[in-house]
Amino acid sequence: PEDDPRNPAVIADAVGDNVGDVAGMAADVFETYAVTLIGAMLLGWPLYRQLGNVAFLEYPLVLGAIAIFSTLVGALVVRVREGGDPTTAVLRGIATTAVLAIIGFLYAAWHLFGSLNLFYAAMIGVVIVVLLALFTNYYTSYKYSPTRSIAEAAQAGPAINLIRGLANGLESALPPILVIALGVVGAYQLAGGGVVGMYGVAVAAMAMLSIAGIIVSVDAYGPIVDNAGGIAEMANLDPRVREVTDALDAVGNTTKALTKVFAIGSAGLAALSLLLAYMEEVAAYFRLSMDQLAHKLSLARPDVILGLIVGGGIVFLFAAFCMRAVGRGAFGMVAEVRRQFKEIPGIMEGRAKPDYAKCVDIATRTALRGMAVPGALVILSPIAIGFIFGPYALAGLLIGSIVSGLALALMMANGGAAWDNAKKFIETGAFGGKRSPAHAAAVVGDTVGDPCKDTAGPAINPMIKAINMVSIIFAGLIAASALAVI
Repeated sequence: PEDDPRNPAVIADAVGDNVGDVAGMAADVFETYAVTLIGAMLLGWPLYRQLGNVAFLEYPLVLGAIAIFSTLVGALVVRVREGGDPTTAVLRGIATTAVLAIIGFLYAAWHLFGSLNLFYAAMIGVVIVVLLALFTNYYTSYKYSPTRSIAEAAQAGPAINLIRGLANGLESALPPILVIALGVVGAYQLAGGGVVGMYGVAVAAMAMLSIAGIIVSVDAYGPIVDNAGGIAEMANLDPRVREVTDALDAVGNTTKALTKVFAIGSAGLAALSLLLAYMEEVAAYFRLSMDQLAHKLSLARPDVILGLIVGGGIVFLFAAFCMRAVGRGAFGMVAEVRRQFKEIPGIMEGRAKPDYAKCVDIATRTALRGMAVPGALVILSPIAIGFIFGPYALAGLLIGSIVSGLALALMMANGGAAWDNAKKFIETGAFGGKRSPAHAAAVVGDTVGDPCKDTAGPAINPMIKAINMVSIIFAGLIAASALAVI
């Protein structure tokens, strides 16, 4: 059983929570922060050369400094009284950070540029974060109808539970996509359009990351309360302790979903900034203006269409490799647990200690081996498309990967979190409570949702960023080769 010291995989479960939702998320957000900063400064470079204003290079760095101060203050207001709602405290901390960041961005924009155009673009980024948080909370918290409907569907069995959860995940992808799309257009227009508008999109991405620090902190909350609940279960503590940890764990699942959607949205904007930087590189090589390059990227060109289609398909192939790696690792883990039950006498009676390290080792080796092929796919696909079909086909590939990557990652993250919280809702006593047929069906949904929200979905974030970084690195060589065959 789960959270039972007799289970050889129980430590691997606890370790996995920390690796995936603390270390993994922190690395993902850090990468997003770094590449967004690089993208913003790359887009600011031609403006500096054209206008002679070094502020275009300084502004992204200033935004980061303001974000650090805002995060430190925002973290101080995350306090919960006994019996209070932890979700409210978390959202209060995020809101405080966002408000302080907006004030700082206002001063910085006026001081550096004497204009508020880029402040408006930065404010768009903060608004995007707030709206993403609200939509995520609605679609993943069991306080609201989408997740409760999944729990209700579990009464009809695992299949209906999976169907309802899949529908919920698919639906939940649209509102964040609309928010991001409108935010990109708004940032572009408010910044002034043209090259400055593209810089404004990168500024919006940097501003969106202004709450990255508190987001990573909130994400660490989930594994902490999850493991605390596991310890309470294994130590046979008072049932009231488990009730408290279960309530906190449900909030933790929602906050983890919020941070995953934040990571996905910020990764999408970061990838878009890198795409614009790639286009700047290509335009500079061919001595074209960005308007002229935009005409070159017409859908009347078959190489651009080829890139769009392949870019959309690569994301699904990447996710398939990730899911397959999870299945392979889970199969090996189950086989190892069964072997220990069979070969180590006394485990079930509590007289013998399971080999926990063996299960952790299986998970580690499977994870490292399982990412070799997806990693090669991300590195080699833009190089192959670029050198064979040319820089415009590669631009199509990048656009296709961003569009399909955003949608698929959001669907997996929200759908998986909703399945998880539907199970938690039933465990509060709804629809028969624990050990009921509805709970058994919800466990199946949660098991399917875990690799979606914890592996394939989050893995798409670095995928769409890395494929753009590789393209920027090879942009000059690809443009020089000019081996387009269409």
